[in-house]
Amino acid sequence: MRAIWKGALTFGLVNVPVKVYSATEDHDVSLHQVHAADGGRIRYQRICEIDGEVVPFSDIDKAFDDGERTVVLTKDDLGSLPSERSREIEVVEFVPTEQVDLLTLDRAYYLEPDSVSPKAYVLLRKTLEQTDRTAIVRFSLRQKTRLAALRVRGDVLVLQTLLWADEVREAAFPALDETVRISAKELELSASLVDSFASDFDPSEFVDEYQNELRTLIDAKLEKGDTLDTTETFGEPEEAESGGEVIDLMEALRASVERSRAARQGSKTTDDADAESEASGKKTSSASTSSTKPAAKKTAAKKKTAKAS
Repeated sequence: MRAIWKGALTFGLVNVPVKVYSATEDHDVSLHQVHAADGGRIRYQRICEIDGEVVPFSDIDKAFDDGERTVVLTKDDLGSLPSERSREIEVVEFVPTEQVDLLTLDRAYYLEPDSVSPKAYVLLRKTLEQTDRTAIVRFSLRQKTRLAALRVRGDVLVLQTLLWADEVREAAFPALDETVRISAKELELSASLVDSFASDFDPSEFVDEYQNELRTLIDAKLEKGDTLDTTETFGEPEEAESGGEVIDLMEALRASVERSRAARQGSKTTDDADAESEASGKKTSSASTSSTKPAAKKTAAKKKTAKAS
């Protein structure tokens, strides 16, 4: 694992140097879009509306538009904000664990002690365990102020970001206001049904059936030879003179975009692809790939193929 943030966890006069790691990862099969007619790769470009030029991600700033005026915010502008410069995870209070609403839990991160002695780290961990408390903390990550819950999982401290109060919708359903009469017998039978399903939760007993079926389908198509030649579809990358270790990606991208220009989707899909690219922080080239789900109209046929395999 690779640390995504480094700083210090602070409460009172106690300072605990830590490294932050993503605690979860996506196991979905990575898919991309192709032209249905010839299988050509669909790629997207960031194009300036004024000069029509393709803009590298490194040359893109952010802006706010109030309908009449636009304020451009450069990377230096955003980096100068006090919260963004802070490298502290500040504990603001310790609350009973049961008071943290599960609905507000978001992304989870592991904290690793980052000092010669992990004593302060272990002390905080044991204190949280003994008092059955969760620390509510505040910190900045990727140009956003975050609220998070600091709790214990095994021997590691886990930082789990929380949604802000105004990000949680109220469940305002008229049906909830209706008076419903439940008899004692109905409640007893319902409780018996719950008991018949009672068990200890073991996450490892559950699998992502859709992803397993998708992998089976892909393997079946590979075995049947129902494939396209990747080099013919995406273009044959040229090897560098130094021995082929460096691939000329720009040429491959340019050729793929040229073949799929007629099938390029509208600006809304482009915006969605840009948003995913910025959130992941992994695609910094001028042309980024947008993932999508398989077309619904082929689902039935794909399932039959998977079963046959």
